[in-house]
Amino acid sequence: MATIKHLSSKNSNYAAAESYLTFQHNEYTGLPILDEKGRPKLRDSYLLDTLECGESSFAMACLIANRKYGKNGGREDVKTHHYIISFDPKDAVENGLTMERAQALGLQFCKENFPGHPAIVCTHPDGHNSAGNIHVHIVIGSLRVRTVERQPFMDKPCDWEAGKKHRCTSAMLRHLRVAVMEMCEQADLNQINLLEAQGNHVSEREYWAQRRGQRRLDHANAKLAAEGQQPTQPVYQTELDKLRKQIYVVLNKTTTFEEFSALLMQEHGITVKESRGRLSYCPPGRTKFITAKKLSKKLEKEQVLTALSQNIQLAAIIQPSSEKKPDKIRKLVDIQANVAAGKGIGYERWAKKFNLKRWSQTLCLLQEKKLLSEDALHQRIAELQTQHDDALAVVKDMDARMVSLKELRGHLVVYRQYKPLAQKLQTVRNPAKFKEQHRAEFAVYEAACAYFKANGLRTLPDLKKLDAEYQTLFSEKNGFYTRYKKAQIELRELRTAQQNVEAFFRKEERSHAVPQQEVK
Repeated sequence: MATIKHLSSKNSNYAAAESYLTFQHNEYTGLPILDEKGRPKLRDSYLLDTLECGESSFAMACLIANRKYGKNGGREDVKTHHYIISFDPKDAVENGLTMERAQALGLQFCKENFPGHPAIVCTHPDGHNSAGNIHVHIVIGSLRVRTVERQPFMDKPCDWEAGKKHRCTSAMLRHLRVAVMEMCEQADLNQINLLEAQGNHVSEREYWAQRRGQRRLDHANAKLAAEGQQPTQPVYQTELDKLRKQIYVVLNKTTTFEEFSALLMQEHGITVKESRGRLSYCPPGRTKFITAKKLSKKLEKEQVLTALSQNIQLAAIIQPSSEKKPDKIRKLVDIQANVAAGKGIGYERWAKKFNLKRWSQTLCLLQEKKLLSEDALHQRIAELQTQHDDALAVVKDMDARMVSLKELRGHLVVYRQYKPLAQKLQTVRNPAKFKEQHRAEFAVYEAACAYFKANGLRTLPDLKKLDAEYQTLFSEKNGFYTRYKKAQIELRELRTAQQNVEAFFRKEERSHAVPQQEVK
């Protein structure tokens, strides 16, 4: 999945942008990494091109434009805009994405969306998290150096006239996200819908807070390990991440919104409020609420209510048992091997008691299931393995079918929602302008049409029938899943019992073999 991120800079040193892209920098402090002679070290691999700079460097082109139009002289003026397009790490393996191809895509993207601006386009092979995601940096000077032809996404004259500054508005970001989606679709690269939030929302500030906190925690844990102490916290969590996990825990075990909000307050002191159809959360120690949009899409009102309704369905299927569960059968301990490895007499005493208890449990289990012969035990394990594999195969098939139904339903909803817009396109006076105004809507509408065509769907299914089929599959899947879990538990117990029996008889054979060797 390709994503796009925007950063703005008020730094008047325009050469710093190119220096950051070509030389190695400490990702925490931002300072350049120096070699033995005190000189900055070049990055191991990168591709860099400039646009709209003529024979000058990027920094010189920006300074000439500032002097020509008398702008960007104040400290608070935005001097450059930095856009980062990160591609899916799987694209390099599955779709043949190389640095050269990514650089070409970045250059074309810059020409189409930032015409008239001095720009640097630089491709790096990896990101901060070493995930292998090829990404492209596009740094543009905020001042446009020439008048360009008006494009459909440009609203005001300042968007195409020379001497005007680049505006990174919400409409512009929306256009750029759609442009990234279209670019990946044309290049056959992995892509998601960037117009909808996906999972947790982690801001740039929270991301770096987590990275720096993890670094400090790693240093502290290293000191504890050197002193022979066991670290208690291996992973650093930000306050927002802790809040998300606390809400998720409560959300997974409640069935009504009233119970959800009451349990959040009771267990974690978190207050929930709804305003204009949107949820926000306030943890203890704060007075200002945090909107669900800043935490995660899964914590917004619609998704929370959906999760609560699913919990109601699961509660009807899973019946909690009030009886005390027996101890799980565990494997016998090889006492002789552990004593030979250096265990003391205290361990030997404990192990004998442990083995006696586990052996009695094994005998009780085999007597209860009437599997006292070796052949009967092997036959029952084979039967359970067949039941386990068959049930698991059915569950996986149903999972795949449910995923396809969910995907089909999503495209069907989008198609029905925006079909009137596509019909209206045929009657408006200026179709090109109308289509550009609703570019995002037409992008997802055309994606739905392409999905139907690729799957050979000439007649679209009824939405209610799809929902009914999904619910039927959901119920049947739970039945097979219960059968699968039951077979899995019994299979695990019998395999452990079988290993205990084999270990016991091996021990008996060794005990009988020792006196014979002594007689000789």
